[in-house]
Amino acid sequence: MLVVLTGLQLNNIALIDSLELDFCGGFTVLTGETGAGKSILLDALDAVLGGAQGANGLRLLRSGCDRAQIEASFNPSDQVRQWLLEADIDCDDDDELLLSREWKRQDETRFSSRSRLNGISVNRQQLLELRPLLIDLTVQGQTQQLYRPGQQRRWLDQLGGAALAERLDSTRTTWQRWKAAAMALQTSEQERQRFEQERSEQEELLNLLENAELDDPAEDGLLEQEQDRLVHGVRLQEGLGLLFGRLRDGAEQAPSLQEHFAVAIQELQAMSQLDGSVQPLCDQALDLEAGINDLLQSLDHYSRTLDSNPERLSSIQERLADLKRLQRRHGLDLAGLIERRDYLRLVLDEGGAAADLDRLRLAEELARADRDEANAQLHAARLMAADSLEASLLELLPPMGLANVRFQVELSESEPADHGADAICFLFSANPGQPLAPLQDVASGGEMSRFLLALKTTLATVDGSSTLLFDEIDAGVSGRVSGAMAELLHVLSQSRQVFCVTHQPLVAAVADHHFRVSKHVDAGVTHSRVSQLRDIQQRRQELADLAGGEQADAYAASLLAQKTA
Repeated sequence: MLVVLTGLQLNNIALIDSLELDFCGGFTVLTGETGAGKSILLDALDAVLGGAQGANGLRLLRSGCDRAQIEASFNPSDQVRQWLLEADIDCDDDDELLLSREWKRQDETRFSSRSRLNGISVNRQQLLELRPLLIDLTVQGQTQQLYRPGQQRRWLDQLGGAALAERLDSTRTTWQRWKAAAMALQTSEQERQRFEQERSEQEELLNLLENAELDDPAEDGLLEQEQDRLVHGVRLQEGLGLLFGRLRDGAEQAPSLQEHFAVAIQELQAMSQLDGSVQPLCDQALDLEAGINDLLQSLDHYSRTLDSNPERLSSIQERLADLKRLQRRHGLDLAGLIERRDYLRLVLDEGGAAADLDRLRLAEELARADRDEANAQLHAARLMAADSLEASLLELLPPMGLANVRFQVELSESEPADHGADAICFLFSANPGQPLAPLQDVASGGEMSRFLLALKTTLATVDGSSTLLFDEIDAGVSGRVSGAMAELLHVLSQSRQVFCVTHQPLVAAVADHHFRVSKHVDAGVTHSRVSQLRDIQQRRQELADLAGGEQADAYAASLLAQKTA
């Protein structure tokens, strides 16, 4: 499915106060006198798709107005719908894509703008991603495209179609894998180099940690508990004496808690013989007695750990002091010290470190081999695409007044990257005896226009997506050449929607749809007006105005007759 620009609305843009246009597929031309505002429509499309920033955007606002708006509607392609899906923007199968941008003036030098896509706010980065899927704008002498890094490579890859795109994806994947392996190896080598410089210090630290015999990360906590028990042994023994006296032995001639429970249980058992409902209370008392007995057994076990041992206390305190000193010195807790010791054991082991580096080197070598193989396959695919591009352009350019043209796609080796290891340069010569040289260095404005038209026509055979807009690329060419360009534009419009701003009657005559841009002055204010020429007489008059001269009317009639023939 092709992208089709279906409508354009402008409010308070440049010389236009209000304008609403509807478009169809095929070939559409815009004509009119110089300065009438033909390029305003292209500027508006550029702006709504993320262009016209800063002062350029401010100049779009109609003089004396504080608000302006541009709205463009498209029938989206499958590729555009996929982009919308990934951006989480709704667009049903039967829906148009509606793109709008609104400006609001803040003062004489500042304004704010906001863009929406199907009613959802979007940022400029999103618009610039979407733009090439909707519009391909070509202006006369458009050398800036050729200067963009990688642009000629992208054009060549585009011509290669799905097969080359698959190779490019494989190249990108293998390059990323190699890059990750190379970074891992580099990091390991740098770490090892740095570590070697600090090796003596690290060995000394390892010896210190080994001598500390660190095994249990909770050792210091356990030692502190034992230390507290030994330091407070006398007080803890007193507490045990009190507990045993109250619970088991009795104190000050009074019965113990065990003795009280024995009497109580005996009485409850007697009562249960008289009243069976008392039995649960008796069982509860027996459970409590069992619990007291368990408590006394635990206290007995605890009392055996309270033996006074000054030597053990001294040993514990020395050990704790050593552990705390290590922790303060290295800023790590006990678990961190153990982890550092294990790490040093590994990296200071020559065999282990060397084996790790060997593993990383092998991984990098294998990844590099895969990368180079993918680059070679991509290079072969690009050579085929280059042959196809050369053949196509050398067929399309001569009829447009370049009978002696030579064109060659030069592929030279470059530093490997995610797009392969090829540097692409378009070499061009238009005249006999002129050597091939980079296109952007030797092509004139007119030659560049014809080249770009031929290039876009060739690319349309493999990528029939976005709408093509040409802004006066036929300026300054002869009638014979403009006729050839008109024919090429007509052919191109069979597979793409094509717009062209032109002054050439030969080009305008072959269009499927014709719009005329004019300007008029009302109460001292200049306005631009756009009208569609729907009948043959209107088009004949416009073509005659473009041609000029005494025979202009007859010439215009003959052009239209050729189109309808």
